Amino acid sequence: MTVELISVGTELLLGNIVNTNAAYLSEKCADLGLSCFYQSVVGDNEERLSGVLKTALERSDIVILSGGLGPTEDDLTKEVSAKVMGRELSMHEPSKKRIEEYFSSRNLELTENNWKQAMVPEGAIVLDNENGTAPGVIMEGEGKKVILLPGPPNEMIPMFEKQIMPYLSGSDLGMIYSQTVKICGVGESKAETMIKDMIDSQTNPTIATYAKNCEVHLRVTAKAKDEKEAKKLVKPVVKELKNRFGPYVYTTNADITLEKAVVDLLVANKLTVSTVESCTGGMLAARLINVPGISEVYKSGYITYSNKAKRKILGVKKGLLEKKGAVSEEVAKEMAKGAAVISKAEVAVSVTGIAGPGGGTEEKPVGLVYIACNVCGKTKVRKFNFRGNRAKIRETTVSSALILMRQCILEYYSEVAFDRR
Repeated sequence: MTVELISVGTELLLGNIVNTNAAYLSEKCADLGLSCFYQSVVGDNEERLSGVLKTALERSDIVILSGGLGPTEDDLTKEVSAKVMGRELSMHEPSKKRIEEYFSSRNLELTENNWKQAMVPEGAIVLDNENGTAPGVIMEGEGKKVILLPGPPNEMIPMFEKQIMPYLSGSDLGMIYSQTVKICGVGESKAETMIKDMIDSQTNPTIATYAKNCEVHLRVTAKAKDEKEAKKLVKPVVKELKNRFGPYVYTTNADITLEKAVVDLLVANKLTVSTVESCTGGMLAARLINVPGISEVYKSGYITYSNKAKRKILGVKKGLLEKKGAVSEEVAKEMAKGAAVISKAEVAVSVTGIAGPGGGTEEKPVGLVYIACNVCGKTKVRKFNFRGNRAKIRETTVSSALILMRQCILEYYSEVAFDRR
């Protein structure tokens, strides 16, 4: 079944507001197993909105519109949608009462144009808005569903999660169940190549690949008469993906982030960690510290941006810095070793690089980054040449550092287990 998203609002076209609603709805619709082939943004114009909606209804089973349900004259979504669906508008008394209570409880003046929000299309399903005054609306007809949602995310998201998701899950979609396999250390193109035969032969369940920052997420979705049957269909596919990607799989839980997986690995092995950063300026430490329970394993973090700090805090030799430069394999290695020594942490990770936009040379261009990880005295260094602006380079560096941490910890314990045999 297909879904189409229409975001309504001239402010979106002007760039005054970032369209986060479309990103959210796209992801949630994918979770429901709906195929989204088209998205549109249209301004507050009756003729253009009508045209976009008519086109959407011709090619999609479900159309979700967000925005344009306010009390002013340029809020046209409900009026235009009702006209396209051949419905008259009438006062919805429960919504009128909710609007009265909303204004009264906040000691706000209620003006005549607010009653516009209580007008709903005949025969529609009305959705209560617990966080605002504009009710949502569902219209059904001729095998189509038109869903109207308020534009503010703090109103739209709760309404979608509490009312639209159960509505769609209980419709003729059947039961949709998805499980996500998250991998790191493998690029999207290689990941797809490794499972091309599975993708080419897929029917139900289906596999969708999503490229994230230094990660690839594989979402396995099955449709069945009930959740138990859907999970049964998904299970062998997830098992085969885990077999193919092996240690590159860091979780099959959609709620687990890469940093959470790394922290869990540290906790499970009773390892403490310290970080030392130059170009990322504490971003690596911040991502780790975002994880609840990090206090069990995180010892200390150092930002050694200058060469003097690298010498004074970490003990990197002045001669090495002069000979190899701060952005080098040798200095990254010494930074990690120094952090391990002064913090007495079993794991120490260092980052040094050129984030730009200036500072690069032909020999050492912007985007050159070295990351080192020391695990119980064993150090590995990796060289990267990242592309993008300063923010992108720093963000990618942090993700790459987390991946290297995970890899080094797994390799260390694999080697220890081998040595004990």
